[in-house]
Amino acid sequence: MNDIIIAILRSGTPLVYVTLAGVIAQRAGIWNLGLEGLMIIGACATILGIVVTGSVALALLIAMLFAVLASILLWFVVEKLKANPIIAGLGLTGLGLGGTALAIQSFFGSQSAVNAPFGLPRLGPAFGAYGVLSILVVLMPVVVLALWFLLCRTRFGLQLSACGEHPFAARSVGVNPSIMRLTALSIGGVLAALGGAELAAGSLQFFGQNMTAGRGFMAFAAVIFGAAHPIGATLSAMFFSVLSAIGIRAQLVFGDSVPHDLIQALPYLATVFGLWLSSRLRGGTTGGITELRDN
Repeated sequence: MNDIIIAILRSGTPLVYVTLAGVIAQRAGIWNLGLEGLMIIGACATILGIVVTGSVALALLIAMLFAVLASILLWFVVEKLKANPIIAGLGLTGLGLGGTALAIQSFFGSQSAVNAPFGLPRLGPAFGAYGVLSILVVLMPVVVLALWFLLCRTRFGLQLSACGEHPFAARSVGVNPSIMRLTALSIGGVLAALGGAELAAGSLQFFGQNMTAGRGFMAFAAVIFGAAHPIGATLSAMFFSVLSAIGIRAQLVFGDSVPHDLIQALPYLATVFGLWLSSRLRGGTTGGITELRDN
């Protein structure tokens, strides 16, 4: 039982952090399809930071810095250049996937996987079987509750939601929707970087090309399935992670009797099902994925 819980937490924690990045962006009125790019930027920068600096703290700061800069680029393209946020987000994902491959090629002369000498700090033997979990796994519930409080119980959260839903009304009371979106995307960049760091350095301690394997899009689906609420989106992300852990367990139990590709596809099939169910529950479309931006 402990092994299943550990597998769920390991696979779910990176997804939750990136999902929260999507939640805060959506609250500001931007459907962020660049989550995949931000996540892989965070993963790559963390491993390279550990290799180059020898410090986990500095590596995390570097990862967050690059992810925030990428988020600011997305804000500039959407807000200043008036680009469609969906297309801009997909462009950011492409930039992240291609840029990290180029970075690995530039640093090491090849595009093979990069191993780090150590990863994120872990709980240690005092916590028994759970000692293999990293510190970011422990902090994940705290971050979820903190974001819930920020978005649902503070003036900032109310203003952010107003900028996403009724930007003209927000502006009429002195709130600048563009600045609020910049703030939201920057916070989201930090969260996505933490998700990438947990994926690459939490248990694996290496970076490989395309290692996010669509998790950013899965996080985007969790945002929709969870109605862009921090708690609901987190539960959706954990649901996808449970299916992923079940798939891993099924491989161990059933071996070759169940098609390997089918088991690996379970989380992605659940993502598609979640989007379909969310659409049905909301009466056709998932809230109208439209460009919520004041001209």
